Amino acid sequence: MNIGIDISQIAYKGTGVARFTHGLVNAILDYDKENTWTFFFFSFRNKLDKDIADKITSSRHKLVTRPLPPTLLSFLCNDLHLISLILTSNFQPLLNLDWFITSDWSEPKLAGKKATIVHDLVFKKYPETVHPSILATQVKRLKWVSKESNVIFADSQTTATDLREEYDINKSQVMVNYPGVTIPVIPKIKDQRMIIDKFGLKNPYLLTVGKREPRKNIETLMTAFEEIKKNYKKPLDLVIVGPKGWGETIEKQKDINILSYVTDRQLSALYAQATCFVLPSLYEGFGYPVIEAMHHGCPVACSNTSSLSEIAGGAAQTFDPSKPDEIAQTLLTILNDHKLRMRMIADGNIHTKQYSWIAYYNTLITTLKKHS
Repeated sequence: MNIGIDISQIAYKGTGVARFTHGLVNAILDYDKENTWTFFFFSFRNKLDKDIADKITSSRHKLVTRPLPPTLLSFLCNDLHLISLILTSNFQPLLNLDWFITSDWSEPKLAGKKATIVHDLVFKKYPETVHPSILATQVKRLKWVSKESNVIFADSQTTATDLREEYDINKSQVMVNYPGVTIPVIPKIKDQRMIIDKFGLKNPYLLTVGKREPRKNIETLMTAFEEIKKNYKKPLDLVIVGPKGWGETIEKQKDINILSYVTDRQLSALYAQATCFVLPSLYEGFGYPVIEAMHHGCPVACSNTSSLSEIAGGAAQTFDPSKPDEIAQTLLTILNDHKLRMRMIADGNIHTKQYSWIAYYNTLITTLKKHS
């Protein structure tokens, strides 16, 4: 098959969709021995990382890049719903594809078959937590997805159910395909401690990871943390890792550390050294950090909403993210019970093995063949 894929979302470092896209590109390049791929990267300010660009260009596949701002691309694809306007000299490859896999942002009109990947429907479930421009773009994009996509890959059963409830989509069109989780080489213990020391973290800490925006529910976690400190007599910090998003009101406080962008190596050390990882998000289509934390031997507590219970399985402790007292009590239970933490670590180590990129790639290709 001759397959095209829009990988533009890889540019937004520190976000879940960028980590997903990076992992998928590597999986295609590592595992596909029979199909031909064309990777399309549209961005005006952001550049494609040299390592991934070099890996594509040194393969038998093709890379097409164009300096198109995301707002313009959305207007052309989602509003006008045309492709002829961007079929300039080097967009001819779009006309010769058996399949085109659209991105998380734009949905062009094409003559051939289309597949797309839907990470979540937060804009439908919690519209008040989504930036207005993103909300508008996703509403327009999903309108075309529901009408034109031959196959829709959902990151979880929860997202698949949300799709069927919100749109008139045939059940056979939606395929649940759990993403792989790419884990870097974990630094040695002494290197972990050096990294932690450079961040000035002297006390044991709770860790949360994700773009800082209303959906992530960080302010409720901070309220819960104040309750924890009243009842936990040992030194304890809260570490918040992630780029600043819209609606950001969080400020650094005593015992609360905010780290915006960290490298994969630094994040790995933060996971490995954390006393507990906590994800209080109101809604997630998958929840990468849950699996990443488990892989690093870190106990996990997360919300019992959306896909999080599904993705965490029985390896995490869960709570109602709207109740800071319940979040606090869940975390205090983990902090005070060494045997529970050890059991959660062991369960998490087993649970993470099902989220592999080879499995994701195999499901993707098998499904495209089936619908060809």
